[in-house]
Amino acid sequence: MKGEVKKVVLAYSGGLDTSIILRWLQDQYQCEVVTFTADLGQGEELEPARKKAQLMGIKDENIFIDDLREEFVRDFVFPMFRANALYEGVYLLGTSIARPLISKRQIEIANLVGADAVSHGATGKGNDQVRFEMGYYALKPDIKVIAPWRLWDLTSRTKLLDFAEKHQIPIAKDKRGEAPYSTDANLLHISYEGKALEDPFVEPDEDMFTRSVSPEKAPDKPTYVEIQFERGDAVAIDGVRMTPAQLLTKLNELGGANGIGRLDLVENRFVGMKSRGVYETPGGSILIVAHRAMESITLDRGEAHLKDEFMPRYAELIYNGFWFAPERIAPEAVQGQRHRGRPQIGKEPVPPRLRHLRGRQRLRPARRPGLHQAQCAAHAFGQDGARVNPRLSMTTRRGGRQLPPLFFFGVIGVGKNAPRLWKIPFGIPLSIRRAVRPALAWEAFHDHPRGDSRRRSGVAGGGLRCIGDTG
Repeated sequence: MKGEVKKVVLAYSGGLDTSIILRWLQDQYQCEVVTFTADLGQGEELEPARKKAQLMGIKDENIFIDDLREEFVRDFVFPMFRANALYEGVYLLGTSIARPLISKRQIEIANLVGADAVSHGATGKGNDQVRFEMGYYALKPDIKVIAPWRLWDLTSRTKLLDFAEKHQIPIAKDKRGEAPYSTDANLLHISYEGKALEDPFVEPDEDMFTRSVSPEKAPDKPTYVEIQFERGDAVAIDGVRMTPAQLLTKLNELGGANGIGRLDLVENRFVGMKSRGVYETPGGSILIVAHRAMESITLDRGEAHLKDEFMPRYAELIYNGFWFAPERIAPEAVQGQRHRGRPQIGKEPVPPRLRHLRGRQRLRPARRPGLHQAQCAAHAFGQDGARVNPRLSMTTRRGGRQLPPLFFFGVIGVGKNAPRLWKIPFGIPLSIRRAVRPALAWEAFHDHPRGDSRRRSGVAGGGLRCIGDTG
């Protein structure tokens, strides 16, 4: 392998495995090694990684320790939450979403220092090897990737420790024995998997969890949280504006104290096996509920349902490592344009209010109703004494006059100022009128030239207050 690589950028945590990889790269390739350590909010001191790299002969100019917490939440976590992404319906993708940022920064450093290779410490059985390498090749197709776990003969814990002792790599006392499980942490979550957790019927020990109390030990008193959104992203908690990383940190504290965010599941890995994982995502669990609550009163039915249809595929793309793929980027661009086209959401944030009690979350009413209008939703009397029945009737804005349901079957958007109401004679059967009316009403609501700008206030084309629905 000597001479194949001149300089390599290693994703380096300072732990035993990546320290062994560092020495192995020096021995096998006899190349210059650049270490990169990312601060993603994992909650541990990173300066020891610098000292260990220096101890192993790495020059100061070749040691990179970058604080990426704000970029991580702003450019990776928030776009994912705008899509309400949940892998297999429950997993908030805490590990998956961190890998693209690490690979992106590795490539940037490789370009900066003139490296011709990058390396990672992911094993040959997990998803992370795919996520890292998909990111590398998407951003720099001609880069050489070194994956030691697929190349070396250090196939057991004993061989790893023997290699470390031979090369005088410091070994922490708790690394001498087999670890009961492996962990991965960042500002969004912490994961536990492997070893003692591989049997799905084995319940994890309570002392394993580090970010949340058990629901049984959570306070027997509800905690209320109000989260303010602008253009799809959370910007404030209880009226206090924060940066993205600060906001997620605060939500982690609130969720952890109330027993929110624990998940135990068996997931389908991209590499073709099932794997049991245990996760703590307190802040993310609050954020996803709040975001969906905000959208429930700001998105119309078509938009909301379309998002729910596409969400599983979008989550799968992130889980499988396709963050930089066109099929993942395209819907994000559409979604970003949708938010940019709605200044009302930025000026009139809709703050969902959540109630947390012993591991449970409940949505409380928001201050601003968004698209929801009580006079349309009520099955009683609306404004001006007009009876409002969402199934059978519709009330016009002008004069509060109620249209006779037997005559009315649809609305067609024509002209510049208002839709034209079409009536049909009594002879048309009720079943036909019920089938035709919602479709035509939907077309007027969405296709009228002025409908998009006015639907935020519940008025389509200036002519309607609300549109009937059949359920």
